[in-house]
Amino acid sequence: MDLNLCLYAQLTSAALKRRSSAEGSLAPPSKQTKLWETRRVSQASVDKVVLEFVVQGLHPPPIVQQQGFIDLLQHLQPNTNVMTRNTLVNKVTKASVEMKTKLKAALSEIEFIATTTDCWTAHRRSFIGVTAHWFNPQTMQRSCAALACKQLKGSHTFSALAGALNDIHTEFNVREKIVRTTTDNGSNFLKAFRVYGQMDEKNDNPASVGEGDGEEDDGGQNDDYDEEEESVEGVEFVDAGALLDKDDYLEYQLPKHHRCACHLLNLVSTVDASKAEVNPLYKRVSRSTFAKCSSLWTKSSRSITASEVIEEHCKLQLIRPVATRWNSFFSAVERIVRITREQGEGALAAVCSELDTPKFTPVELGFLAEYVKTMSPVARALDVLQGETSVQMGWLVPTITLLKTKLQHLHSASRFCEPLIAALLSGLEKRFGEMLADPELIAAAILVPKFRTCWTSDENILKVGLDYIRGHLECRSEYHITEGSQSSEEDSLKKTGPLETTQQLDTYLGCPGDTVEVLKSFPAVFQLSLKLNTALPASAACERLFSVAGLIFRPRRASIGSKNFENQLLLRLNKGYW
Repeated sequence: MDLNLCLYAQLTSAALKRRSSAEGSLAPPSKQTKLWETRRVSQASVDKVVLEFVVQGLHPPPIVQQQGFIDLLQHLQPNTNVMTRNTLVNKVTKASVEMKTKLKAALSEIEFIATTTDCWTAHRRSFIGVTAHWFNPQTMQRSCAALACKQLKGSHTFSALAGALNDIHTEFNVREKIVRTTTDNGSNFLKAFRVYGQMDEKNDNPASVGEGDGEEDDGGQNDDYDEEEESVEGVEFVDAGALLDKDDYLEYQLPKHHRCACHLLNLVSTVDASKAEVNPLYKRVSRSTFAKCSSLWTKSSRSITASEVIEEHCKLQLIRPVATRWNSFFSAVERIVRITREQGEGALAAVCSELDTPKFTPVELGFLAEYVKTMSPVARALDVLQGETSVQMGWLVPTITLLKTKLQHLHSASRFCEPLIAALLSGLEKRFGEMLADPELIAAAILVPKFRTCWTSDENILKVGLDYIRGHLECRSEYHITEGSQSSEEDSLKKTGPLETTQQLDTYLGCPGDTVEVLKSFPAVFQLSLKLNTALPASAACERLFSVAGLIFRPRRASIGSKNFENQLLLRLNKGYW
């Protein structure tokens, strides 16, 4: 009996132990550990993240000294030291030096580079901006970088601009690699490249170019005349000091120049289009119509009540044009036409009635619709040419040629805008005539697989471009043969490739497919295409640089140092190089 009791006691005690151990395993875990208790972040990594936060967010450096920022950082990572404003500025400077070093290394491996440049003024200071663009030879992807946004002091004379550009090109060691620089039509830029740029066959005398062109005063720097030589008894006296002081326009070296196609299209759409008013009927209809549009735009921008009335009746707000951008005027007119099409003429009439503005007549509404139809090809061409990643110089001539063709087709069916179409065609011929006949630009279009020879039916134009390509391919072939003359004949043939360079062109033109991969099958043609198409037809990339610059150089930060401003801007735009 005692034995049974002992066994029972042993069994029950073992069950209790198992039950207690099981209940213990189901007990709730201890308090969850904090993130900073499991993973410590180094001070260097915190500083790097803060630097990126300031640069990418375009924040002013004093933000690191705001108590809210300090509390946030120390709440996420206790016992972390938050850098001061001066430390942040020093790190920005150090990162800028590192970025420029890596960018120079990347540019040193590129054979062909294009640049865009422009000037920008804000808060009583002026800056010159430069951007660089190139293709990756392996992937044919467009790459870009901001090279500079330096302050310009004094008058923006052609020599001052040339000196600033020459210094920037020399700093990045790209002066000999730049195929073209694209700028707007400012007279100082035009003269700088005309005097100090590469000479064409048409004009090889820099000193005689641009006389009387109406450029701004250059401070006497272009007074380059030779005084009358004096001769006494057959002996010629030469003033050595004058020879040393003489400016022979070799002080700076600028690359080949290209005028911004978007700026030219803007001039065509404004200055040249206004010449359509020589027709009295067009002048009367256009002025009365645009005056009523202007009245609506003014009312909607100055009165909240007017904006509410417009939105109630039209379901859309009006767009107010900006004086410096023609396409904003087109967008504003297009919005009125869209409202009329979607909501009916009654909606616009109701708005005019409530806002006490003159109502549009059926003729004026018809004029607006035809104006939008006429100017739509111009707006699309401008949008295409101001691209950056997918646009090449070879797009310029086909785009303008197609634009002229579309306008000519609209000419016969036009009711109100026939004078406008004639003025636009005349403006395109005036401002793009030389470009459309430029052998290099035609060749660039032919060497874009998307276009080749299908963008025009004019055999003479195509012949000019093909002759240019063949001439350069033959020169390249002769260069390779001369280069390999010291080696064996077999090595020379390897340099020229499996096909003769001139035969590569014919094979390329007949090869199906419109991708870049087609070009890679023909090394000589591919190399020439890379050279001709690296440049951009417009300088919009530099304007985008200034758009970002305006976010940094705000009224409250107008006292920022020019070097610190440039460092922050370049770091923001060249994120891939630091």
